[in-house]
Amino acid sequence: MNPLKYDTDAEIQELVASTNIKPEQKVTQILSKLQDVMNKKSLQDDRELCALKTDLFRHGILQYCAEDCLKLNYAKVEGGYATATLLAEIICSCCVGVDLGSHAEAFHKSLLPSVTDSLLSLANRLLNRALGENGQPDMFRLFKKVMHSMCWLLKAHGHLVTQVLLSDHYERILMWEEESVGAVCVSLWHQILSANSDLVADLKEDSLSVMLDDIVYRMANTSDRTVGGAAIRTLLLVAQQQDSALQLIICQFKGLAGMVGREWRGRGLDEEVNQLMKLLQRNVSKPAEEWPQESVRAACVIQAAWRSYQTRRRVKSLPRAVSSIQRSFRERRGRREQRAQTVRLEEELRLQVCLKRQRARREFHQKQLQLLHLLPPGQIQHYLGEVERQAAVRIQRVWRGQRERRNFQLRRNTHTRHRAAVILQRAVLRFLKRRRAEKSSLTPWIGLRGLTDSRRAELKSEVEEYISLHPSSVVSPEVSRELHDKTQAMLLQHLQGREADRREDTHTNALLAQINTDLELLLNAPSLNAATATDCQVFKSRSGPVAARARQSHNALLQAGRLPWWKMLGDDNLVTWPDLEPTHKEHLLEAEFNSLYLGGS
Repeated sequence: MNPLKYDTDAEIQELVASTNIKPEQKVTQILSKLQDVMNKKSLQDDRELCALKTDLFRHGILQYCAEDCLKLNYAKVEGGYATATLLAEIICSCCVGVDLGSHAEAFHKSLLPSVTDSLLSLANRLLNRALGENGQPDMFRLFKKVMHSMCWLLKAHGHLVTQVLLSDHYERILMWEEESVGAVCVSLWHQILSANSDLVADLKEDSLSVMLDDIVYRMANTSDRTVGGAAIRTLLLVAQQQDSALQLIICQFKGLAGMVGREWRGRGLDEEVNQLMKLLQRNVSKPAEEWPQESVRAACVIQAAWRSYQTRRRVKSLPRAVSSIQRSFRERRGRREQRAQTVRLEEELRLQVCLKRQRARREFHQKQLQLLHLLPPGQIQHYLGEVERQAAVRIQRVWRGQRERRNFQLRRNTHTRHRAAVILQRAVLRFLKRRRAEKSSLTPWIGLRGLTDSRRAELKSEVEEYISLHPSSVVSPEVSRELHDKTQAMLLQHLQGREADRREDTHTNALLAQINTDLELLLNAPSLNAATATDCQVFKSRSGPVAARARQSHNALLQAGRLPWWKMLGDDNLVTWPDLEPTHKEHLLEAEFNSLYLGGS
């Protein structure tokens, strides 16, 4: 005997029987306690869970939840219709997998029909809120959950399908023509028929006709592949399970095979479409001679009633459309008037500002005239000249500022390149300074700071003591000592060579950076007409031999330009002239060494 179970049942019974608590407040408390009990029992044995469901039925808790709680107005309940959806899921779970024994008849004839009717009523209310005038998208998600709970219940109790098909609430659900509603309904019947293969045989002809009418109507009035595929598979299940159902489909829906082949072939459903068309064409009976007059009159009456219903429905929806159009027109007109009023206020403000400026200017001129009246006649001309001079200075200042700004825009590219060069030079100098500091702080490995002679002798004694205590059986001490000396020599050679390689790499990188800088300067060099003294300073070399060689080549080119043409025949070297006169050579050398430029600082 489990005391927790009986305590929980007693608490729920007290909540159900209490009259001091409002029904809207009872729902949340009962739901929380049922959730706690179901979560605890789901972790235990299935027999415990089955016993709990039986006790909930015997104590009348399920009847109260199905007949009273689900029919409340959940707009006033905490959590809203989400609470109702969760309660419906728990009720359906408690109605599946129950072993009632002697109470089975009351369970099937009393509780299950009540639960089915309450679930359909709740689904209808959720659908009206989701697709009504003020549509709430979250309600459709709750509607799908309720229909999923209904599918779970009908899979376990197939005899409830007839009640669902003939229910007024389900008929109201079928009147919604949205594709999403059709997808939910068709998927519901497909899952139920797939789980229970004997369900079609137990259905009466009127119930089966309602189901088939809805499925065929949804398939014929949609282009959604999901809805069409579910409808075709459901019709295929019905036709395969019962021959009488197949005959009903053929007689009731003439031309179904042609419509299915024309609309749904080539859309990924060819296999199901071919199977359904084979079944429909195999059992096609001979066409009737003529319809009786009474049947024709009945069909006309039905069509007239349906068309009148459709017309009344469209006429009923016209006021909503008119009110929507009027509301949008009024909003648009209000926005246009508000925009015009804003523009008018801005114009008035601009006009007031202009009037204030004119008034201030007029007052200034009046005060100026009054001051001129107070001045002596001899100083008036001087005052006017001073005013004109200040006005000219102000005009010149504005004009020069505008001109300099325009010139600055033209020089911005040069200024940007100059700033970029300065930034790069600063970064390179900082990097070279950091490298020099690192080189000055590095010392060879043997002469590390802190490793004195006494410390070295101490470490050497420790190494010798360790070698004496742990002699090697593979290598003798003499060979180990020779190997150690050889390793030390190789390490010293490696460290000394690494320092030389590092210096060589640094020098190579510096030369490459200098060459790249010189190339960039030459590419960005200004023309001779625009070159200044500052630009010429940039192209001076810091190396004496390079400067001497450049000066020598320049002078040779100048001298070659002064020579007569017959002395230039057959001579490719412009630097040396073996046939020049000695006096001329001395004069040339003197000119070269006198004008030799050694750049750098």
